[in-house]
Amino acid sequence: MSTPRLLSFALCAALASLAHAEDAKPAPEQPPLTEQTQRSGGQLPVEQQRVNFDHAELHFSVDLAQQSLDAEARLTFTAREPADVLLLDLDPHFTISELTVDGKALSQGQWSNPEGRLRITLPKPLVKDGKAVVEIHYGGKPHVAKKAPWDGGFVWSHTDDGQPWIATAVEGEGCDLFWPCIDHPQGKPDLVDTYVTVPKLLAAPGNGVLVDIKEHGDTHTYHWRAKHPTTYAISINIGPFEVLKSDYRSRYGNTIPMQMWYLRGHEVQAKQLFSEFPRMLDFFEQEIGPYPFGDEKMGVVETPHLGMEHQTINAYGNGYPRSEYGFDWLLQHEFSHEWFGNQVTNADWDDMWLHESFGTYMQPLYGQHFYGDMPYFSMLQNERSMVKNAFPIVADRSQFEHEVYDAEHGPANDIYYKGSLMLHTLRQMIGDRAFFETVRRLVYGRPDPKPGNFAPHYATTRDYIDIVNQVSGRDLHWFFDVYLYEAALPKLVTRQEGNTLHLHWQVPHDKPFPMPVEVQVGDKLVTVPMTGGDASIPAPTGTLVVIDPHSKVLRDMPHFAEYQQWKKEQAEKKAKAAK
Repeated sequence: MSTPRLLSFALCAALASLAHAEDAKPAPEQPPLTEQTQRSGGQLPVEQQRVNFDHAELHFSVDLAQQSLDAEARLTFTAREPADVLLLDLDPHFTISELTVDGKALSQGQWSNPEGRLRITLPKPLVKDGKAVVEIHYGGKPHVAKKAPWDGGFVWSHTDDGQPWIATAVEGEGCDLFWPCIDHPQGKPDLVDTYVTVPKLLAAPGNGVLVDIKEHGDTHTYHWRAKHPTTYAISINIGPFEVLKSDYRSRYGNTIPMQMWYLRGHEVQAKQLFSEFPRMLDFFEQEIGPYPFGDEKMGVVETPHLGMEHQTINAYGNGYPRSEYGFDWLLQHEFSHEWFGNQVTNADWDDMWLHESFGTYMQPLYGQHFYGDMPYFSMLQNERSMVKNAFPIVADRSQFEHEVYDAEHGPANDIYYKGSLMLHTLRQMIGDRAFFETVRRLVYGRPDPKPGNFAPHYATTRDYIDIVNQVSGRDLHWFFDVYLYEAALPKLVTRQEGNTLHLHWQVPHDKPFPMPVEVQVGDKLVTVPMTGGDASIPAPTGTLVVIDPHSKVLRDMPHFAEYQQWKKEQAEKKAKAAK
C-alpha cells in the first residue's frame, strides 16, 4: 500500500491476509475523488463552527444490480452564533436533484458543490439559537473502496452462494463518501436516524437501536437510531444475515443488549465469537468504566473487509480464527473503540493517538487480565518490533486524516504501537491506580462514571496531559514532550568505569527526561532516580548487570532497528526473486 492506513486494529499489517477482501468484486473504473473529498479533518471552517448539528435523518435505497444509491438527508442545525451560510461535505459525484431549507426549494444559484464542499446560502440568516432544516435529495454511484478499510468507500461483495454482501468503511476519506455531513472529528450529530431499504431476503443491521422494520411489497426498510455517533462510525451493512441476541447484566445495574449479525452458514463460528462478548464487556467495565452505549446495544456485523469501529455495530471480517492468546484480538480492538473513539473522540486528527494508542494497549491488558504476564509481554514485544520513530506521534497542529496515517510523512502505525508502549511505560511509572483513574477521566470526563451521568465528548492531547498531571500530583510534561512530540526515543547510555556504572539519558534536543530506571546488579534490584538525567551506582566489575529487567521503560534499543532492517532486506530479496 502506498499510504497504509491501519485504521482500527493492532498487528493488522501482519494479519491483513485474513480479511475477506478476495471475496469482494474488484473496484470498477470510477472518477477519482476530488481533493476536498479525499481530505478529512483539518481546521474546522468558521461556517461549521457556528452551528450545532442537531439531527441527521438519512434515507438510503440501494440498487444492488447497479451498485448505486438513491438517498435523502434531512439535517437539522441550531446556530451557536448568527449564520447566513451552511457548509457541508458531500462527494460531488453524487447528483443533487433537490435541496430545500425549511421546506423551500433553493435554486442552484443558492447552493454549490463543485469540489465536495457543499455551500448553502440561507434564504433567511439565522440568529443565535435559530434553527434550520435542510433536505437534500441526491443519488448516484458511491465511491468503491479499492481495499477497505484502508481505502474508504462501499464494498460490493457476495457470499459463497452468490448473495449480495455490502458494507461501508469510510474512516479515511470521511462520511461525505455517502451522506452530507461535517467531515471533521467535531462534526458529530447529536442524533442520527438511518433508514435502509433492501430486498426482503436481506437484512440491514445498523447503528444504535432498531426502531422498526417497515414492509413494502418485496422490500423492507430498517430504521435505526443512534445518539452522538462519530461521523465515520455511521455505516451501511446489507446481507443475508442471521442474528444472535442475548443480554448482559452489567455490574452497574443496567442490562445491555448484545447482537451478532452473521452470514447464514457461519452459525457455529458466530456462536463461538458471540460467547466472547460478555467477558469483553466485563473486562472493559471493570478496568475502564460503564459501556457507553448500554441503552442501545453491543453489536457486531460480519463484513467483507477486516474491521472498523462502527458505533454499536462493529464491523468484523477476521475469519473467526483461533488464537494463542485465547481471544479474537481484532474484535477486542474494534470493541475498545466504543470507549476510545466513540465515547471520547479526538478533537482533531492530530489527537488520533487517543483512539489508537489506548485501543491497541487494550489487547495486552486483556491478555494480562485473563492469563497473566506472558501474553501481555508477548504482545508488547510484537508491538515494539513495529515502532518506526520516523515522525512524532503528535505534530501539535491541526491535521488532516491522511497526514496522520501517511507512512512516508507522518506517524502512521506509531499512533498504535509506540503509543501503546508509551502507555505501558506511564502505567509502570505512576502505578495502576493512578493510571486507570486517568483513563476513566479521559473517557468519561469525570472520575465517577455511571450509566446516565456522562455523554460522548471530545478531548485533545493536552487534555490528557492535564489529567495525568492532576491525578498523579506531578508535572509530567517532560514525559509527553519526549514520547509524543519527538520522533526519536530516549536512549539510555551506560558506561562501566571500574566498580561504578554510569547512566545517562540521551534525549532529542536535550530535553529534560528524569525517567527513573531499575537496574539489576547481581541479585539486587536498584531503582535509580535519574533526576537530572544522569546517575552512577556501584556495580562491581564482573557482576551481572541488567538494565530495566522488567521492561518498564520504552527506550531506544538498537537490536529492534537491526531486526527491522533485516526484515526489510528479506522482503526486498523475496520481491526481487518473484519478478
